[in-house]
Amino acid sequence: MDKIKLVALGVAFSSSLILAACNPNTKTASAKEVVAEGSHATKDHVFACPMHSEVTGKEGDSCPKCGMKLEHNDNAGTSTTANYYMDFKTAPSSVTPNQEVTLTMTPKIKGKEKELVPLQDEHTKKIHLIVVSDDLSYFDHIHPEYGADGTYKVNTKFPVGGNYTLFADFKPSGGNHTVDKLNVNVTGQKAAERKYGADKLTATSSDGFSVTLLPEGGKLETNVQVHLSAVLKQNGKDVDPSTLEDYLGAKAHMVVISLKDKEYLHVHPGIENGKFDLHTTFEKPGLYRGWIQFQSKGKVHTTDFVLNVKQGASKQQADEGMEGMKH
Repeated sequence: MDKIKLVALGVAFSSSLILAACNPNTKTASAKEVVAEGSHATKDHVFACPMHSEVTGKEGDSCPKCGMKLEHNDNAGTSTTANYYMDFKTAPSSVTPNQEVTLTMTPKIKGKEKELVPLQDEHTKKIHLIVVSDDLSYFDHIHPEYGADGTYKVNTKFPVGGNYTLFADFKPSGGNHTVDKLNVNVTGQKAAERKYGADKLTATSSDGFSVTLLPEGGKLETNVQVHLSAVLKQNGKDVDPSTLEDYLGAKAHMVVISLKDKEYLHVHPGIENGKFDLHTTFEKPGLYRGWIQFQSKGKVHTTDFVLNVKQGASKQQADEGMEGMKH
């Protein structure tokens, strides 16, 4: 699996791709506001995506970004999320390849930095930290743990020199889901930059497992809801994903990140007809890397993909087409 390090991930699939949890702060992963028709499912209450609080709609609707069911959330559409960020440090401050480094992060509220910010468990963890190299050849997913001093810490190593992007994925108690985009520069010898070409839609892991992504219509295009089936096999035989062990509260997790802008998508695949079932919408064309993780017999497996997304209909044309379907 190249330079991909297998680690617990608790992830799933969000992007400018319509990727990203939605903090407009320049430090955080970005996402355009999407508001579904009928944002008030009842007289007084709002239903929103638990991963993308800017996506609202009726009770029973699904998020067009990640496919999750909308949940009751009266904080949706507020500016609460924009106030949260991670105060981030490394020890030592100068990081070199293959050196153990402690990553320390403390959730803060802008303008109220002295306030303690409690976090909710999401998929069994307070923080999911996704780490990728600048060329997306390296992937890791780790979980900082809470300490008595009020900070979250985790030890890790970076394999080679260069720039790394870290996505701190968390939900403050009483607030909206947030992703803060952090950066680490590792001094020292850099590896040759990885170049990608055609789509890589079949990936293998240890123990004979493979996953094949099947885009509906055979296309990956912008501004249309993309439906992907994912076939799981072991030693060439189909495996029903429902027979897998639960991993961080789900049968599988998928992360997708754009090469150019480092936009981030975290999705939880559903299961339909014996296959993983995925839905999302890409806002921008370009190259994306994806990773699906699942667990069998106590072992976490990671499969990695290359997705080339082509320019489809314009955003305006797509919106007009959706309006036409409603009438």
